[in-house]
Amino acid sequence: MKVLLTGASGFLGGRLSLVLLAEGYSVRALVWSSDPTRGADLADGLEVVYGDITDLESLMKACDGCEALFHVAALVESWLPDPSRFYTVNVGGIENVLKAFAKTETMKKLIYTSSYFAIGPTDGSIADEKKMHHGKSFCTEYEKSKFIADGIALEAAKSGVPIVIVYPGVMYGPGNLTTGNVVARTLIERFNWRLPGYIGNGHDVNSFAHVDDVANGHIAALRKGKLGERYLLTGENVSFVQIFDMAAAITKTSKPYFHIPLWLMEIYGWISVFFSRITGTLPLVSYPAVKALRHQWAYSCEKARRELEYNPRSLNEGLTEMLSWLKSLKKIKY
Repeated sequence: MKVLLTGASGFLGGRLSLVLLAEGYSVRALVWSSDPTRGADLADGLEVVYGDITDLESLMKACDGCEALFHVAALVESWLPDPSRFYTVNVGGIENVLKAFAKTETMKKLIYTSSYFAIGPTDGSIADEKKMHHGKSFCTEYEKSKFIADGIALEAAKSGVPIVIVYPGVMYGPGNLTTGNVVARTLIERFNWRLPGYIGNGHDVNSFAHVDDVANGHIAALRKGKLGERYLLTGENVSFVQIFDMAAAITKTSKPYFHIPLWLMEIYGWISVFFSRITGTLPLVSYPAVKALRHQWAYSCEKARRELEYNPRSLNEGLTEMLSWLKSLKKIKY
């Protein structure tokens, strides 16, 4: 089967392309034409085409002859100086993908990568696919854009489009060190002592999933996913305090000695955004990201386990692998 993959140069897309090739799929990767150098880092064996999900014509050309489409591409940041870009890429992207999919006669199934942010904060509970975002307030413009895009995908499903929607948790593991690989980037800061303490007091529960498990979940969604259904591809629900403790135990290093309160992190986020506007470099920590840390995002993947045979590895196993990988790259020392 020939499939089209958007976002192949990203963290998840890069790993998904490798798994698709290993499973024997013929993979065409749509690479952003505004930055053709991205194609140099893609897996061998991909058919690389250049275009843009915001450009319907280039997207339709990329779809030609493909039987399935994995729409993974998204603009993943907690803050941008121009927030309209989130809607151009994340909302306009799914609109164009649906149009191109409908006009390609060979297309049979669309797998859309949404986000746990599109389901919304859980704050004291563990949510499943029945939960819908309240849509009243948002921590980040990214969250809002993915919520809107999710609504468009759900309406498409109701109208009969053969779409399956998947919702990855906070992904971690080897791969591109993009914003999507936030756990690796955070641990790099931790082990290089640029982040000397815990983040907050442990209230910030998130659902962590290894990127390769999420990639396998995407392929399972293509093979077994029921049309119009939603699947959470998540994992263990823990806080970054627990992540730091687990990383210390794995590496046999000391735990942080103090907690950095979120109010102080938020001040730092405001300062970082101020300097980002001057330098043009995106901040590692922004005030909207800290706002998200004030909530809990805990989810159950039982439906994916049951219907897709999704089987996420333990967080301890996954972190052990990732920390070893970061050490091999000389990104961290222990």
